[in-house]
Amino acid sequence: MNLVPGVASLDLTRAMAEAARAVEEQLNRLLPPVEGPEGPLLAAMRYACLGGGKRLRPFLVVESSALFGVAREAAWRVAAAIEMLHCYSLVHDDLPCMDDDDLRRGRPTVHRAFGRGPALLAGDALLTLAFEVLAEESTHADPKVRAELTLELAKAAGARGMCGGQMIDLRAAKEPLDTESVARLQRMKTGALIAFAAKSGAILGRASPVARHALLGYGNNLGLAFQIADDLLDLEGDAGEVGKATGKDEAAGKATLVAALGVEGARRQARLLAEQAAQHLDGFEGRGALLRAVAEFVITRRS
Repeated sequence: MNLVPGVASLDLTRAMAEAARAVEEQLNRLLPPVEGPEGPLLAAMRYACLGGGKRLRPFLVVESSALFGVAREAAWRVAAAIEMLHCYSLVHDDLPCMDDDDLRRGRPTVHRAFGRGPALLAGDALLTLAFEVLAEESTHADPKVRAELTLELAKAAGARGMCGGQMIDLRAAKEPLDTESVARLQRMKTGALIAFAAKSGAILGRASPVARHALLGYGNNLGLAFQIADDLLDLEGDAGEVGKATGKDEAAGKATLVAALGVEGARRQARLLAEQAAQHLDGFEGRGALLRAVAEFVITRRS
């Protein structure tokens, strides 16, 4: 069942493609190539960020910002900052000390293309630049808004968010987790950044606590649905479509809700979470149509 009967998948595809092009342009401006001894670092950062990816998190920023009439340039800058932080996490996630992947977005991972040292530094620099962008006055005239964006992204990315989830993931290969613990892991590792992206438009728009809570609830459910779909793709997807090696989670004995619930149980759970995400948008009525469509997209995507 389509969660948004009034929005054709073509509409969402077109909107996401437009957003991807716009954030690519923003990233290109924020990461200009440079000459000199630091040039290879910028080259690795550009390689990590440009030329691929669904740009889901930036899309959530832009669409949630549109609900509150936020200036597009402000939304694009926050979108680019979140994408830089997301790309940093992928660079580090692919390193031999983590998942040891050779392929990302259909091409060699950063450490394969540039070496392990430059890849580590590129991730560090992208993480740092993300906060620099948020802190600049160009992002928003109100320093309180900039401070809140910086604080909330730090929470989403840190020890009680993405990094903490990754730590639990590393330990899970040796210490079996129950279903509740796996869900917590995935809320932290994947869901926290997606939830921040959804909520960021409300922060930029200085929206009411009710609106912020609705978008946070949407993002939390969406993040979990996204991760389950990702785990299903790892098990069932085609590496050519997915753009990276598949079957690694099962081989490594990783803790996933697919392993805990079975394929069909995980698929039902992803559908339920997507429906719950869409329900959080009821208060926005038709204005949240594309965000509702994203909930359908994340559980039916092929890559």
